[in-house]
Amino acid sequence: MSGVFRFLTAGESHGEALVAVIDGVPAGLPLTEGHINEDLARRQRGYGRGWRMKIERDQVHILSGVRWGSTLGGPITLQIANRDWENWKSTMSVGPPEPGAAQKQITRPRPGHADLAGAMKYGHRDIRNVLERSSAREVRVSPPVSSSWTTMRTARRATRRWPTGSSSTASSS
Repeated sequence: MSGVFRFLTAGESHGEALVAVIDGVPAGLPLTEGHINEDLARRQRGYGRGWRMKIERDQVHILSGVRWGSTLGGPITLQIANRDWENWKSTMSVGPPEPGAAQKQITRPRPGHADLAGAMKYGHRDIRNVLERSSAREVRVSPPVSSSWTTMRTARRATRRWPTGSSSTASSS
């Protein structure tokens, strides 16, 4: 275990789901959906100027890397389903648009957002392709990642070594 914690997020704000893949969490740490959802609920209390987070009731689902409430040592995959997906299905579909569906493009970047820079970087004429990844709603996946990091750091401080399943191996702090 090298001690490198890293993560990758995928998904769009109004897409079917947001996903995080977390690597570098050692085996044997306690991690449950309930614990992560407690941290996620703190975000949903609505601190800040946006009102959406006050109405969202997101729940994380652990897809891999945990068994019986304990980390396995491999990558952990977390998913947050978009409960509003049905309303965005035709706009954000992975496949070709349905016949007759409106294909309205967004061409005016929002001031103070990453829309213009992202459109220029990736060559998108339709800025929706960028704003879906730079949306404040996309950060819904951050509390679950943070919760995993906190669990790992707490366990490391408590034992002063990485849990490896063997008492003969210990790493220095």
